[in-house]
Amino acid sequence: MDMEKTIREFLAKLCMALDSSDYKTYLQSCLPEFNYRIAVYSPEIRRDMVWLEKDKEGLSALIDLLPKQNMDRTPLTRHFSLCTVTNGEREGEHDVRSTLQVFRTEHDGGETSLVAVGEYRDKIRLADQEPLLLEREVRLHTRMLGKGYHVPF
Repeated sequence: MDMEKTIREFLAKLCMALDSSDYKTYLQSCLPEFNYRIAVYSPEIRRDMVWLEKDKEGLSALIDLLPKQNMDRTPLTRHFSLCTVTNGEREGEHDVRSTLQVFRTEHDGGETSLVAVGEYRDKIRLADQEPLLLEREVRLHTRMLGKGYHVPF
């Protein structure tokens, strides 16, 4: 049960870092061999579509370019709910599934709308009892995101 609490707090920390655009903290919470992926299933073509796939270095480069992107800068808020924590293939690794909702609130507390619904499929490794992200697949159910969402979910 303590492991589940540790992982829940770790995932909350990641969401809060992303919500505040603190990408440095997010990336520091990832192992060097980290892999990030956004995928969605398309019923029209009956297969997965991979919208983004980056290693840690590639994600860092993408984040470095964010200030130069023509993008929607309206703040996002991520809400997750931890569903399962299971032992991974290797000792000290855990496979974690969470549901995810991403909301967008207009500047200065205006209207809030739902942007996306999906899941986090994470692989977390404990290093000196501290969790670090090894893999994250954002498995979206929402396929229409609108323009300008270049930030990690």
